[in-house]
Amino acid sequence: MGAPEDCWYCPDATGPEESLVSGKTNSGNFFEDFKLGQKIQHATPRTVTLGDVALYNGLFGSRFAVQSADTFAQRIGYPRSPIDDLLVFHMVFGKTVPDISLNAVANLGYADFRFLKAVYPGDTLNAASEVIGLKENSNGKTGIVYVRSRGFDQTGATVLDYARWVMVRKRDEKAPAPGEHVPELPKVVDPAQLGAACPSLDAKTYDTELAGSPHRFGNYAKGDKIDHVVGMTVEDAEHMIATRLYQNTARVHFDHFTESKGRFGGRLIYGGHAISLARALSFNGLGNAFHIAAINGGRHVAPLTAGLTVFAWSEVLDAADVPGRSDVGALRLRTVATKDKPCDDFPYKIGNEYDPAVILDLDYWVLMPR
Repeated sequence: MGAPEDCWYCPDATGPEESLVSGKTNSGNFFEDFKLGQKIQHATPRTVTLGDVALYNGLFGSRFAVQSADTFAQRIGYPRSPIDDLLVFHMVFGKTVPDISLNAVANLGYADFRFLKAVYPGDTLNAASEVIGLKENSNGKTGIVYVRSRGFDQTGATVLDYARWVMVRKRDEKAPAPGEHVPELPKVVDPAQLGAACPSLDAKTYDTELAGSPHRFGNYAKGDKIDHVVGMTVEDAEHMIATRLYQNTARVHFDHFTESKGRFGGRLIYGGHAISLARALSFNGLGNAFHIAAINGGRHVAPLTAGLTVFAWSEVLDAADVPGRSDVGALRLRTVATKDKPCDDFPYKIGNEYDPAVILDLDYWVLMPR
């Protein structure tokens, strides 16, 4: 396997073996175990298969044509259907969990999140992370860990690069904080960086009828709001299958015995599950937004539990040209997901506080044919 030029696969990178605390088992890192600048090579390379794609579609029902049919993708310029952007993210994210968030209370947000290369069935994904910030919470029981994680394919090329921050428990509340530094992260990804994972397309051969929507880039304007109408109820079984698909081992999602004694009285739905549900729902109104190019920022506003129904609405925050590209334009979207509340009145904030129904606030760029 080729190594990236910035040496994220480094001999001095720490791995799971450095967090062994009970014989040969791995209890994961607690807040006081992290160090600013620490580099971690994550375990378990994963070759993506068509079986993964079929299972992901079965869980979320995503209908974007480029990721659904080789014939459609090839007609506009892809070699075949690429893997859904969020499936790539979930698989990379899942690799980071045993080292970063096995002892997490909650995953809090994302920034500077860029898809850099298309992934296809047969590609193998690896991941590595660097600790870029630390901040102990005032209660002394938890702290915020900021990491930059990258996903690589079998050639060593970066396919995904993002920052996230997560609240992690301390093993010993009396342990000193491992330092404090809150990184400055860009609020918006520059549109010049948005075309990397999308080949040059023949927009004239993009069949809007087969894609399921007549609306191209020029049909959207800043300020447009779109109610995605249909809701989707979350079940424990599908969430468990999804997190296993991603090899996401966070206790908060799996261990009902432990979590039933905690703050929420049971397991929480993985935040990425809510993102994928909102993305699938957004097809109704954004059917030609075939590629998520970047995520500017995201916040899991409130927990989601099984039995609740997710709805979503989107607002166009901006429309931008992608430098050097005449085939596609970029829409900056805010997608808001709610629990047990339809979005016909676009619930968001009440004063300075989020509407109690809001579970997700996601700011991202999509590409759409001109």
